[in-house]
Amino acid sequence: MTDLTRFAVVDASAVGSARRFAVEMARAAGLNDTNVGRVAIIMSEAATNVVKHGGGGEVLLRALAHDGSRGIEMLALDRGPGLASMSGAMRDGFSSAGTSGTGLGAIRRQSTLFDAYSAPGMGFALLSTVWATPPQSERGGMLFGGVNVPYPGELVSGDVWSVHVKAGRHLVLACDGLGHGEQAATASSVAREAFHRHADGSPAVVLERIHEALRPTRGAAVAVAEIDAHRAEVRFAGIGNILGTIVSNGTTRSVVSHHGTAGHDVRRIQEFTYPWPRGALLVLHSDGLTSRWTLERYPGLPSHHPALTAAVLYRDFRRERDDTSVVVLRGDE
Repeated sequence: MTDLTRFAVVDASAVGSARRFAVEMARAAGLNDTNVGRVAIIMSEAATNVVKHGGGGEVLLRALAHDGSRGIEMLALDRGPGLASMSGAMRDGFSSAGTSGTGLGAIRRQSTLFDAYSAPGMGFALLSTVWATPPQSERGGMLFGGVNVPYPGELVSGDVWSVHVKAGRHLVLACDGLGHGEQAATASSVAREAFHRHADGSPAVVLERIHEALRPTRGAAVAVAEIDAHRAEVRFAGIGNILGTIVSNGTTRSVVSHHGTAGHDVRRIQEFTYPWPRGALLVLHSDGLTSRWTLERYPGLPSHHPALTAAVLYRDFRRERDDTSVVVLRGDE
């Protein structure tokens, strides 16, 4: 999942550019005129809020595809003063900047999925999706989402994340192609193809197949995890600097990857098993995100959509000079 575009939004001209690109993406996804209009309203309002209330920030756009349906995901992020009451801010007529105060309400009404997070002094993050037809498949009580932003100045990311869902089984891939740019993106693309081709195997088996597929490439750091909600456990296998954390009830537990580079230098592939409490989060990320992140400073964030959690971590803990990918999965409460 690398088809993400980032826009820095600092003034009204950037708002217009983001809106035009979102409209083009929606049309390319095959959305009808009504849905394209919804995308235009959402992006215009969201980007305007970033400028007016956050003093500038960024928006992330990603094409979606699932169950034969296509859509657009939009994330708006700022590091402004934040809001004391999200429920109050959702009421039409509310404004903290002397405007008409209809922005968030309009975004929620136009969205297939809407979620937002803010706290005093913690900025603002908004998630909105528009689907041609909302997907109807069973996801087994698991929500997931993520971000994948290229190295500054690059058009493609050398990272990739993906989730394979079948019969309630959730297998997740996180991959960081060596370096950045086209060759790193090629390695990650090969890893993703092998991941889905062999997704019926255990994490260790899938990782072995990815390692074999990556031999002609420059290689990558790769992690594969399976969440088994029925057994309440996570099985994990990793090579290299993909970092993983299980978050539950305010506690964190890191998962173990072995040193090496998939496709080249792999001394051992080993699968580890960890408990998976109800309502837990699994966070996997490349080293474009600092390992010092924490969710303790964000009260209530883990209960929001995982894509929003991933976006907040990206906003506040990215290293700036690398591809950055974060994927988050959340089980039933």
